[in-house]
Amino acid sequence: MTAAVAYGVCAFVVVLWPEAALRLLGWVAHLVNVEKFAGDVTISFGSFLIGLFQILVYAYAAAFVFAWLYNKFIQPRS
Repeated sequence: MTAAVAYGVCAFVVVLWPEAALRLLGWVAHLVNVEKFAGDVTISFGSFLIGLFQILVYAYAAAFVFAWLYNKFIQPRS
């Protein structure tokens, strides 16, 4: 749910302030010419849902791997 809320806030920022969001993406991704790669991106309801689904799958996969590693290393040694 945290990833879904963060994704929703991010999409909201992109809709309201696309230039600022593009600049932030450039800073995060260390890109100088971010407009070249993501300058024509628009958000529709369908693209929002597809992105939301992707972020939920990624978050679940990351949580699964983290939990598996945690359980593997927390078990007492015989």
